[in-house]
Amino acid sequence: MEPVEINAGAWYLRALRPDDRAALAELGETDVGYPTVRAVAPGPGESDAAYSWAVCEPTTGELLAEIVLDPVTATVRGWARPGHGDAAAAAGASVRRFAASALGIDVEP
Repeated sequence: MEPVEINAGAWYLRALRPDDRAALAELGETDVGYPTVRAVAPGPGESDAAYSWAVCEPTTGELLAEIVLDPVTATVRGWARPGHGDAAAAAGASVRRFAASALGIDVEP
């Protein structure tokens, strides 16, 4: 499945990219291959894959947080760079709505 972009009000969600590595390092993720692995959304029948989004500032595209939806456990979790917890919270709510409407997955807040 192709990555899906989501509008989360003041922020937008997109697939992770290699140029997000510096921001990801602030979140504790230093694996150089991580953006490539996370940029691929699960396809039909892939039960062990997760959906992941970079939560970005819309004018600069700067990664502020990452949100991950696990379709198997029906959970959403996120990590934010210092000072950007509000972006992660808004993005988490948008991902829960996406999960319900597009994937038929009910995720508890």
